[in-house]
Amino acid sequence: MHRRTPIRYTTRAVAALWLFIALSGHALAHGASIEGSSKSLSVPLWLFILTSGGVVSASFLLASFITDRSFIREIHDWQRFTSWSADTVIHATKAIGVLVLLGIIAAGWYGPPTSRENIAIIFVWVGWWAAYTTTVYIFGNTWPALNPWRTIGNLLPSLDVHYPERLGAWPSVVGLLALIWLEVLSPLASEPKMLADIIVAYSLITLAGTVVFTTERWFSTVDPVARVFRYYGRVAPFHRTESGFEFQLPGARLTETKYVTGIDEVAFIIAILWVTTYDGFVSTPLWADIEGAVTGAGVPRHVTYLAALLGGFLLFLGAYRLAARLAHNTADTYLTTSAITRKFAPSLLPIAVGYHLAHYVGYFLSLSPTLLGMLSNPINPPQPIIIVLPPWWSAVNMAFILIGHLLAVWVAHATAYEVFPSRMQAIRSQYPLVAVMILYTMTSMWVVSQPTITPP
Repeated sequence: MHRRTPIRYTTRAVAALWLFIALSGHALAHGASIEGSSKSLSVPLWLFILTSGGVVSASFLLASFITDRSFIREIHDWQRFTSWSADTVIHATKAIGVLVLLGIIAAGWYGPPTSRENIAIIFVWVGWWAAYTTTVYIFGNTWPALNPWRTIGNLLPSLDVHYPERLGAWPSVVGLLALIWLEVLSPLASEPKMLADIIVAYSLITLAGTVVFTTERWFSTVDPVARVFRYYGRVAPFHRTESGFEFQLPGARLTETKYVTGIDEVAFIIAILWVTTYDGFVSTPLWADIEGAVTGAGVPRHVTYLAALLGGFLLFLGAYRLAARLAHNTADTYLTTSAITRKFAPSLLPIAVGYHLAHYVGYFLSLSPTLLGMLSNPINPPQPIIIVLPPWWSAVNMAFILIGHLLAVWVAHATAYEVFPSRMQAIRSQYPLVAVMILYTMTSMWVVSQPTITPP
């Protein structure tokens, strides 16, 4: 009987939360692009959200019924290799990375003051964070070769101070949350000079860290940007080895249970998942109403944004840890709750990938002509050209989110078979984890379905 109780409580909590959100939302679902256009769908909001959750639930049931341990291993062990040396390309990209960094700083300080005419703004947000990040979880993590701070750090002397092991990855968690808070709260995406100033400040902190702790330690443990790309790269089907390149199915490497070794790394994965949701949530009318009421009561705006950022992160982290605790009970295993928390955390990364696609692919397509025009003539760029995406593009965004969640369910399913010796243990362990994934799915779908407005 004790096995059923956690499932019943989890299901009731998820259903109650989303019944409240669905009934208090808009009467119609709206598919919104990142530029703010919206299109009403001919289905009620509550039906739209529950349907997305039902798709994830059905995928779990289907995977449980038609797969077994040998079938999953056969799929995940499928590999292809190519022997191709990339050393020459890597040396070239290191030099290109440093030149691009210097060019962005110069363009931010001395280029046009308007965001859509300054190559620093367009390149950082459209070329780097939207387009380049997409290549990382498709073709693998190439950031170590492109990272200009790593290239410069390798040329600097190092004090080789011992890094406090008790800190672990927590500085990178704080760094990621701080960068997102700054990006949302400040005009960082619209003022080139401020962007250049922030990049210079980030450069000084990063290079100082490489001098104190060594370049390898800083970028493997502390730097949040390097950790984001490393985690995204684990989702990619391509992986560089000493002898060439290895190809596996997307997400196959996420089932390696030694990948996450502590709660600090779990927290970073949850932070990746939350900040993509937070970035969209603060552009919804609901947040505008909440922020207006709280700010009207006398709370400073930056405090309101920070409280929402930290509160949402703790809520996401708490929901996942609760699911891991319930999975320990439903699986009836001697494996500790902490071990379950670590082993299943990588399965959440495809959810973050799906939401990043939904949030930024349309943004990149809309501004890609402007980016290409600036790259072809950075000194005297042509007038900005913006592509207006068709109304059906909102459905593509929702498909990205659903695909990411379906891949997450599959990775969790495969991980369960690697972790637990019994088939029933593997299936039962996933009840709470799938429930929290459904909650994440419905949250993402609700955010994407809302009209996009400029955050206050």
